[in-house]
Amino acid sequence: MGQELECTMRHRHRTLTGKAQLETDYLLFRSPPSDRLKLLFKDLTSVTASAGVLKLEFAGGPAEFDLGRAAEKWAAKILHPPSRLDKLGVKPGLKVRLVGEFDEDFRRELAERQAEAPEPRAKADLLFFAAETAADLKRVRKIATGIETHGALWLVYPKGVTAVREIEVLQTGREAGLKDVKVARFSETHTALKFVLPLAAR
Repeated sequence: MGQELECTMRHRHRTLTGKAQLETDYLLFRSPPSDRLKLLFKDLTSVTASAGVLKLEFAGGPAEFDLGRAAEKWAAKILHPPSRLDKLGVKPGLKVRLVGEFDEDFRRELAERQAEAPEPRAKADLLFFAAETAADLKRVRKIATGIETHGALWLVYPKGVTAVREIEVLQTGREAGLKDVKVARFSETHTALKFVLPLAAR
């Protein structure tokens, strides 16, 4: 999500001014010079919004955030966060191809979303490529020819390792004539970068 707002937070008899950042599975509040509160959605016992105030209940809470009109929207996103496939743009009926090793959970999610596998020589609306090493990136240029002109290539690579660095993934996609447009959390261990054909190449 990556939404950020300046606001006031009340927690444990303290009132602090700072920035609240809403991410996929947590809310982070920072107040200069060093106050910081990170709340994982899975640890929340209650989420409510009223009169512009977002109230989060948790062990050691509650915490209240003065967010104005955004309070109800943030509450809804915390209570109903987008699924992995929502973030990746997978919709029913899209032609989706997987290249490389993907876990069974992801394959099951695709089946439940009614994504379709394209014919062997047909192009895909969405193509997911699992790159576990820098050597895997050498395949990107050829793999990229397998997406529709309106489609996208998601390069999925491990987090926090030297085997595949983000800068290498970005450079590889760009050298293949693609444009990077989005980054998403794929799993606890992997990140996904989305590439599309530039408008001039469609």
